[in-house]
Amino acid sequence: MQIFHKLDEIPADFGPSLVSVGNFDGVHRAHIRVLDEIVARSKQRHARSVAVTFEPHPMRILRPDAGLKLLAPLPEKMRLLENTGIDAVALIPFTRDLSLMSPQEFVKLILCDRLRAVEVHEGYNFRFGHKAAGDITLLSELGADCGFEVIKYPELRLRGESVSSTRIRELVQTGDIRRARFLLGRPFSIQSTAGRGRGYGSKYTVPTINLSRYEELVPRDGVYITQTRVGKECFNSVTNVGNRPTFGSDSFAIESHLLNFHPLEITAETEIEISFLSRVRDEIKFSSVEELRQQIQRDVGSAEHYFRLMRRRSLAADC
Repeated sequence: MQIFHKLDEIPADFGPSLVSVGNFDGVHRAHIRVLDEIVARSKQRHARSVAVTFEPHPMRILRPDAGLKLLAPLPEKMRLLENTGIDAVALIPFTRDLSLMSPQEFVKLILCDRLRAVEVHEGYNFRFGHKAAGDITLLSELGADCGFEVIKYPELRLRGESVSSTRIRELVQTGDIRRARFLLGRPFSIQSTAGRGRGYGSKYTVPTINLSRYEELVPRDGVYITQTRVGKECFNSVTNVGNRPTFGSDSFAIESHLLNFHPLEITAETEIEISFLSRVRDEIKFSSVEELRQQIQRDVGSAEHYFRLMRRRSLAADC
């Protein structure tokens, strides 16, 4: 997959292309529906398939006080886009200047002049240009002048839910991991490195691992059945997200207890990925560490039962 980090990097002879423009946060099932289609159609038309997206997310420039937390940070978004088989991503820096670009300027500069689009595929509620003045109708009118066809996609609803990044964020924030997983098409996950203080450079010999500071979206505080990837190794796990009230306030952590643990090497650069499969319970403040230890054992029992059921149904998640 080619990645263009600015418009000037796109070769003058690039195209013809089939394009979809969007934020693609989470690369969920509605995104994949569109991307799969342009990948297939681009092969038929002997053209390039291209996703146009932005960094940072436009809301972080236009509404910085909103405190947007992403489903997938940029490296994960790019990995998910690559998995679709798309030929290229135009990763356009989103600046105040870009936000002032009119819909007409956006179409001419990016879709016509740079990408030589022959088809543009967008959802029914697509907006673009300064103050989101452009909609799918205007895009079709401008496309007729520029020489590309607009393919419009209706809202994707599954089991009564609208498949959108906004809705999936809401589900994750309320701890509804199973429904978020269904709309995403895969488990919601977070990636970081191991927290400090565990003796990097030597054998890691305890079955509990803390995630280092993570700035994007995390599930509602509570205990979850998870799978935790440590480097290239995968472990079934139970993960606590929250402030660990038994140990006092201001101690937020994302901490996984690895069920099928064995000692392994971990460095400060070792990647940790936690995939959230099911919610077990809310956080509880226990009267003693011993009471907490007993509850952890019950949580582990719940997780082991979950994974046994998944193995029987051949539904165990890939790490």
